[in-house]
Formats: sequence, C-alpha cells, structure tokens
Amino acid sequence: MKKPLPPLKFFPLLLLIALLLITSPLVFAHTGDGPHNGWLHGFTHPLSGLDHILAMVAIGLWAAQGHGRIVWLFPLIFVVVMGLGGLLGMIALPLAFAEYGIMFSLVILGALLAWRKHLSLSVNVLLIGLFALSHGYAHGSEMPSSISLPSYAAGFMLATMLLHLCGIGLALLCKKFAGTRWIRFSGIIIAGYGGFLLIP
Repeated sequence: MKKPLPPLKFFPLLLLIALLLITSPLVFAHTGDGPHNGWLHGFTHPLSGLDHILAMVAIGLWAAQGHGRIVWLFPLIFVVVMGLGGLLGMIALPLAFAEYGIMFSLVILGALLAWRKHLSLSVNVLLIGLFALSHGYAHGSEMPSSISLPSYAAGFMLATMLLHLCGIGLALLCKKFAGTRWIRFSGIIIAGYGGFLLIP
C-alpha cells in the first residue's frame, strides 16, 4: 500500500489554483475604469486581466529555469522594455502587433515551460523584449488622460515585477516540494489559455 503524499506536495498546485480563483473576476477587465490616482491605477492595471497575470507569472517561471543572473535578468529586461512599450502606448504611436503579441506570449511561454525547451540567451532576450513591448503598449494605451504618466508607469512596472517574483517563487516551491512536473503542467494551462484567446 502506497503511503499518502505529504500535504506540501500539493502546495504549488494549490497556490496556482488560489491565484486563478482570486483573479478570475478580473478577466478581460481592461475597461480603463478604476482608481483615479495615477500610481494606484497603474498598479492595478496589470492585475485587471488574466492574460497579463498569466504572462507575467510565466516570465517568472521561465526565468527560474535558468541559473545565476538569468533568474533576475529576464524579469528586469521585461520591466525595462515594458516601460518603453508603455510610453509608445501613452503617446498613441501605432503598434499593430501588440494584441497578438500578448496572446502569443502566453502560447510560446507556456509551450516552453511545458516542453522545457532551452533557447539561447539572445533568442530568450528577443522574445522577452517583444512580449514586454506588447504588454507595455497595452498598459500605456489604456492610461486615462487625467492621471500622471510617470506615476502610472511606476505603478504598472512595480505590479509586473511583483508578478514575476510570484512566478519565480512558485517555480522554486515546485522544485523543492513537488518536482518540475507542476511547472510543466502550469505551462500547459498557460499555453492553452493563450490558444483559446487566439480563437476568432
């Protein structure tokens, strides 16, 4: 008779489920409504849609598969380039691929996590930059004209970094208590959700 698995074995999965339950009422809530304080509005914007949340967590999960400085380099590159994308969105400079960039970021990052594909540093940086530009543009283009640009940008960049840290923390918990299979499972969920969004 097999011994039951320790409760901690299920902790990473429970954490992921809890994150999805907490954020599920916010799916596709990119209406532009919300706090009129610039910083608070910017901070809540990345939390207002499941597509953004899953992509940010996926960046953290993917970064945690690397070693040394890679773990922190990917999230930092993402946040910096996302700030540039946000600026492009704020000044209404057209960026045709932004919405598709968001959806493909879920599909590609999820697939990389699910199949544990290791890419070269230059390819990783290129993908992260394109995804960051798309997500940043979406945040910037939806900024209300009545709030401060710098405080709004600071808010969504901080929220993004915290979501990256959640992904890194989740990956470390999975490796410690449950193995990498839960990371691969989360990749399947993320890629599947991205694929669903691509359906016309």
